[in-house]
Amino acid sequence: MIRRTALKTLTGSALTLPLLTDSLASSMTTSEQTAPLLKGRINHSVCRWCYSKIPLEDLCKAAKGMGITSIDLTGPEEWPVLKKHGLTCALPQGAGKGINDGFNDPKFHDELVASYEAIFPKLKEAGLTTVICFSGNRRGMSDEKGLENCAVGLKRLMPSAEKYGITMIMELLNSKVNHKDYMCDHTAWGVELCKKVGSENFKLLYDIYHMQIMEGDIIRTIKESSKYIGHYHTGGNPGRNEIDETQELYYPAIMKAIVETGFKGYVAQEFIPVRDPLKSLKEAVLICDV
Repeated sequence: MIRRTALKTLTGSALTLPLLTDSLASSMTTSEQTAPLLKGRINHSVCRWCYSKIPLEDLCKAAKGMGITSIDLTGPEEWPVLKKHGLTCALPQGAGKGINDGFNDPKFHDELVASYEAIFPKLKEAGLTTVICFSGNRRGMSDEKGLENCAVGLKRLMPSAEKYGITMIMELLNSKVNHKDYMCDHTAWGVELCKKVGSENFKLLYDIYHMQIMEGDIIRTIKESSKYIGHYHTGGNPGRNEIDETQELYYPAIMKAIVETGFKGYVAQEFIPVRDPLKSLKEAVLICDV
């Protein structure tokens, strides 16, 4: 399942990781409800679409037991369930037209502006402070023109976003494997957009999996661009599966780099588990607990 399909159905490094000890691995039961003693330097979240087969109530209980305090990419009808379990949504959805049709095309601006202005009060009422947004696909448009168009559309929303205390966060996605033709596919482009918008209420979602595919050099990029990053997503490459010894990214070093930038937001697990999903999720939380 790819995220584009999953979102429609939901409502709402070259180094090897050390294997977890047998005793630690055996402790990862899906029924465990006592949160592990985490270091507290990373705020942990998880993306709902990766666990769409698990009822939200069950996912909330399991997540809380792992020390996860947020479930990403949920919509207004799901937020009360999260609140019931003492969780938040660090990166909500519920506005816009999806990944393909975004702010780079002026013909969508009026509809996008109306959609986001409608969700801002709901976010504030729910105690949430961010919302996801997208550049849209190129469709033959130059990156320079798309940058200009995105800035124009987003600037229309900044007064309202600032009024409600909402930060719009645009996702960096790869256009090589998963999201062909998507425009916001390099960090430098996203950073330039942040500069053009000129508001602290617009930042980037740095998806580590996607940016490993497009440009690599993850740790240096994070350190150089940290002031423009409002959220992080994980994922193993290749395949977007578990972030363990099966893939090329070394997440403990990446997480340490994020902590060293002074980042106080959330890191959300967004990998597609190929083994026991909740066991893999708990393992990922422990890998990222630096």
